[in-house]
Amino acid sequence: MKKVFYLFSLLIMSGMIFISCTNANKKSDSTEGADSTEVAAGDEGWITLFNGTDFTGWRGYNRADMPTAWTIEDGAIKINGSGMGEAGAKDGGDIIYDQKFKNFELTFEWKVSNGGNSGIFYLAQEVEGRPIYESSPEYQILDNERHPDAKLGKDGNRMSASLYDLVPAVPQNAKPAGEWNTGSIMVYKGTVIHTQNGENVVEYHLWTEAWKEMVAGSKFKDWPNFLNAGGENQEGYIGFQDHGDDVWFRNIKIKILN
Repeated sequence: MKKVFYLFSLLIMSGMIFISCTNANKKSDSTEGADSTEVAAGDEGWITLFNGTDFTGWRGYNRADMPTAWTIEDGAIKINGSGMGEAGAKDGGDIIYDQKFKNFELTFEWKVSNGGNSGIFYLAQEVEGRPIYESSPEYQILDNERHPDAKLGKDGNRMSASLYDLVPAVPQNAKPAGEWNTGSIMVYKGTVIHTQNGENVVEYHLWTEAWKEMVAGSKFKDWPNFLNAGGENQEGYIGFQDHGDDVWFRNIKIKILN
């Protein structure tokens, strides 16, 4: 009788172990299938701005929908260049993420086609009838080897990762066309830092006397919205530029800095 009871107890315990393992496996499976955006949002404060599959959160500048020249390719946002210069495509134009940001760190990867040109705008305002670049600093995206902009401007301030036409990126460490680069833009109480491929390459300070002097000596001098980037609340949109060339963006994340 004792042997029967002992065997019965073992069977019960084995069943409990089996059930426990089964439940643990189910829990593990549900975690692996969690939405990637939710995981990114909880990863030390990082929020994913592009989910790799659709344009949720994005729209055209000064319009409610997405221009069809922008598509998704292999998990990246792609502007399909018209070959006709800035916003030359039939349904092209710049795009923005539909939320304003104030103090933040934006990270991303980018790749250009041969001779490609684009840019990342930040603290941008939407002004009806006016282009986005009249109100926004620009992180330059460029094929430094082939695009003529690399030889224009002053001291290389139109090369990749530069504050376009104002502050050159130093060191200039961009990878060739067709290869992915990493980059980031940090804005914190007026201090702005650009990085490229793991190095700080630009630092400047918005709304200071030095900023005002720099803008006054540039082609932006007659654009009050550029001088006052971010507007009254010192916040604005993040945008990608259609400059008529094939360019890709992926792994776009932002962290709000308090």
